[in-house]
Amino acid sequence: MSEAAQPPGLVAALSRRLGGLSIAFDAALPAKGVTALFGPSGAGKTSCLRMIAGLDRVAAGTLRFGEATWQDSKRRLFAPPHRRRVGYVAQAPGLFEHLDVAGNLDFAWRRAGRPAHLDREQLIDQFGLRSLLSRRVGALSGGERQRVAIVRALLSDPVLLLLDEPLSALDGAAREDLLERLETLHARLAIPMIYVSHTIDEVARLADHIVLLDAGRVVAQGPLNATVTRLDLPPALIEAAGAVIEAVVTAYDPADHLAELTFGGGVLLLPRDRASLGEALRCRIAARDVVLTTERQTGSSALNQLACRVVAVGGADHPSQCLVQLDAGGTALLARITRRSARALDLKPRGQVWAQVKATALGG
Repeated sequence: MSEAAQPPGLVAALSRRLGGLSIAFDAALPAKGVTALFGPSGAGKTSCLRMIAGLDRVAAGTLRFGEATWQDSKRRLFAPPHRRRVGYVAQAPGLFEHLDVAGNLDFAWRRAGRPAHLDREQLIDQFGLRSLLSRRVGALSGGERQRVAIVRALLSDPVLLLLDEPLSALDGAAREDLLERLETLHARLAIPMIYVSHTIDEVARLADHIVLLDAGRVVAQGPLNATVTRLDLPPALIEAAGAVIEAVVTAYDPADHLAELTFGGGVLLLPRDRASLGEALRCRIAARDVVLTTERQTGSSALNQLACRVVAVGGADHPSQCLVQLDAGGTALLARITRRSARALDLKPRGQVWAQVKATALGG
């Protein structure tokens, strides 16, 4: 079934006032995969997550998950958090300080009835907790605390996992370590996950579906790449504009540390310390990193050039600039260029262009 044909996992129509912010969360989320709630600080992302978890009784409206109704204000129906079977990991993990790591994990495991379908030992190893089991919570680093909190949430046997910016307080090494573990979890997780973030690079690596929030309201939602390549994003979210490419490693140059990724629109080279042939990777191409030309270039330091068709041209958040929506072999791309360049290139729908991207802009 296509995503559009699948029944949504969670349908929300919730609203509340929070200080000067009016929150209206109207969304339909898939029954599988990772959905990102993305937006700038103060957009209402955490508030929406708390409403989903049942931690906010002030919110009014309806909330359904699968066949279960979790909230219906008109019918005075409100399922408390424990009835919703939601695993919730906050920015500051609320671990039991009087217990060691094993005690924290066992609490969730026992309370869930020691579910046989959950592999407790595998989760402990997957998140690198084996050597930490006897350690007290107070002796853990920030990254270790978050790993314990995530495994504890999973061992509670949830039907939905909620993560509220779990990487926000971590330094570079700890952040990358946990992000890699979450990528692995994404590939194996049988339940849906809602992941809150204001960092588009995290979203690009983890999410399948995205809900864009601005000033407390949902301004766009849908499959990841189709949504972040739209031309009608509000100014507060323009920096997130770009493409997320799903590709496969078809070659690797260990001398130059460059991986060759192949997708429907062509081939991309990007820095990579290591890569395995056949490995599936995601690559984010920010709109600001795309240069357009009318002909394929030679003698350029930009290693990546993709043949594209112009789909549409729209405005940006500055009057000197515009966004150009492109099609590269069926994959949507986005370029952010000046209006002067658009006129000079005579960009029109169905016109042919080449999109240049520096390999160094694609990360490592």
